Amino acid sequence: MSSHIKVIIPAYNEEDSIGKVIKDIPLSVNEIIVVSNNSTDDTEKNARAAGATVLTEPQKGYGYACLKGMDYISKSTEKPDIIVFLDGDYSDYPEQLTTLVAPILNKEVDFVLGARVKEQRELGSMTPQQIFGNWLATTLMKIMFGAKFTDLGPFRAIEYKTLLALEMEDKTYGWTVEMQLKVLKQKVSYLEIPVKYRNRIGVSKVSGTLKGSVMAGVKILGWIFKYSFK
Repeated sequence: MSSHIKVIIPAYNEEDSIGKVIKDIPLSVNEIIVVSNNSTDDTEKNARAAGATVLTEPQKGYGYACLKGMDYISKSTEKPDIIVFLDGDYSDYPEQLTTLVAPILNKEVDFVLGARVKEQRELGSMTPQQIFGNWLATTLMKIMFGAKFTDLGPFRAIEYKTLLALEMEDKTYGWTVEMQLKVLKQKVSYLEIPVKYRNRIGVSKVSGTLKGSVMAGVKILGWIFKYSFK
């Protein structure tokens, strides 16, 4: 039985990379949705040229873009079985999507996270603050919730009905950790699969700036402590 898979790619000024990302996504995917998050360059034009559905979300924020993509899907006639999220900067390897969705297709788990393990990361692809932030967040999740997560990576696949049940709400930096915390709280079956990770094309909008790093850290820790007292 074939499954319907849709991909959501939040993108802010990724004109040089978005075409490469779309080109490397396996043909098994039914629709690629690029959500331009207030881009001022040719991201939208290049994404359309590569064959993606392009949405625009003027409110800046990773979560805003993801929610826009989900809203679009909720109104489409054909609902997917699986949603895959990945970044538009070409740091992920889109061809690994097949590996990520396999455990969901096989009914083994409902959520799969692509973990950017050190052995498969290109040198310099993650900043020291990203590495530390990931370690801190996943260590706290392990202590507080018995989690087995080792990363907050953006490349992830989730069964569509499960995603809806999570009732995602974070508009900015906390989107990834919110999803993982809700997976834990709702006892959703999950798996981490090691994925490759390379230096992104262009400058990071979050980890590339001190303000972005601090804001992301505060948001991530805020979600963890909020859920630990629920």
